[in-house]
Amino acid sequence: MSEKTILVWFRNDLRVHDNEILFEATRKADKVLPVYIFDPFYFKTAALGLLKTGNIRAKFLLESVADLRGNLQKLGGDLIIRIGNPAEIIPQLAQQYEVSEVYHHREVAFEETQISEEVEAALWKIKLNLKHFIGHTLYHKEDLPFPIKDIPDSFSIFKKKVERDSQVRPCIETPEHIYTPEIVDAGNIPTLAELGLTGPVDDPRSDFHYEGGESTGLLHLEQYISRQSLTGATKGNKHSDHPSRLSAWISLGCLSMRWVYREVTHGSHNSGSPLVLELLWRDYFRFMFKKHGKQFYSAERFKDNDDPAANQEELFDKWKVGNTGVPLVDASMRHLNATGYIPNDNRQAVAVYLAHELKVDWRKGAAYFEEKLIDYSPASNLGNWAFVAGVEHDPKDTRYFLSPKQLSDLDLQAQYISTWLPEAFAEQV
Repeated sequence: MSEKTILVWFRNDLRVHDNEILFEATRKADKVLPVYIFDPFYFKTAALGLLKTGNIRAKFLLESVADLRGNLQKLGGDLIIRIGNPAEIIPQLAQQYEVSEVYHHREVAFEETQISEEVEAALWKIKLNLKHFIGHTLYHKEDLPFPIKDIPDSFSIFKKKVERDSQVRPCIETPEHIYTPEIVDAGNIPTLAELGLTGPVDDPRSDFHYEGGESTGLLHLEQYISRQSLTGATKGNKHSDHPSRLSAWISLGCLSMRWVYREVTHGSHNSGSPLVLELLWRDYFRFMFKKHGKQFYSAERFKDNDDPAANQEELFDKWKVGNTGVPLVDASMRHLNATGYIPNDNRQAVAVYLAHELKVDWRKGAAYFEEKLIDYSPASNLGNWAFVAGVEHDPKDTRYFLSPKQLSDLDLQAQYISTWLPEAFAEQV
């Protein structure tokens, strides 16, 4: 009897812990073929002359894929790495290694969904099935207290009902061993130059070092929990002195949201944790994509109280480089450009300023964040920008965001601004 081989297509799930497609493949098949593909689509220059993936996030991605390969090798397996179109490469590998089925985690954003559909169509031509799993949310969609079509558009109502009526599923076991076919050519991890990018420069002003991969993600999660325990972080204190900084690992799936939830809550339903709140927002925006699709972000759903600026390109260029004349906005944008990260409150501030003060099309800001953010996630990025831009929502939802007036207080932001925009204080010296 011939052996059954399942190809596991990794995308934004770069881990071996709590990974359903990997665990199920080891259970259902004799051999598992793990594959990661660097799709040129994500490294092209898109609208506005912006990259879809900037060099800071690309470096983090390369490190994450390298760590995934290492962790698979520790389990006896390996990771095939290719550069190209998944719809061409996956069927080729499937035929080469006599694959019986292909597993992957379902995405919700339109570009990612289209790529999945193209792969699925290509596999159908060779009579193979692409099996979809749900592995990017805290709450499984089958456990929600409402069908997808009836999910509340209000985050406040969504949060209340989900926390009251749903449970987070236990984490999936980590495979004890992975058996792969004899791999002829596992492939090399590309360099930034091969992806058309230059290497980022470490900025000495940064107070945090990012290194991609499941191993460092788990370590930083452990350190975050230790800091919270030592400082006795107040339940429900959104503006903790110790932000988790885990979003980059969560966005690439180096950390499972369920794993983070389990470690932070220790089995309790600690909905007051700022990190749990972040996970809930991620779920909410993903489910909004699932419910509305592209229509959720269409112009018809936006309030259009402001006339757009006539000189949008000029204003957008000043905003990008941090040259608007507003200290917090300029400091935040320079911080983003240098490190790929700014705190969530600052993201809200710069988004509100671009969309409502400068009256520049919010989609330009969303595209710029897509290039620059080390923790970019399609649903969260578009969801946050849409919220700021004026998608109708429950007024109660605004309590989760600081107002622009609060964020522009120089006294509150003095240390931050002096670090990233020292000239703002030069006249005071």
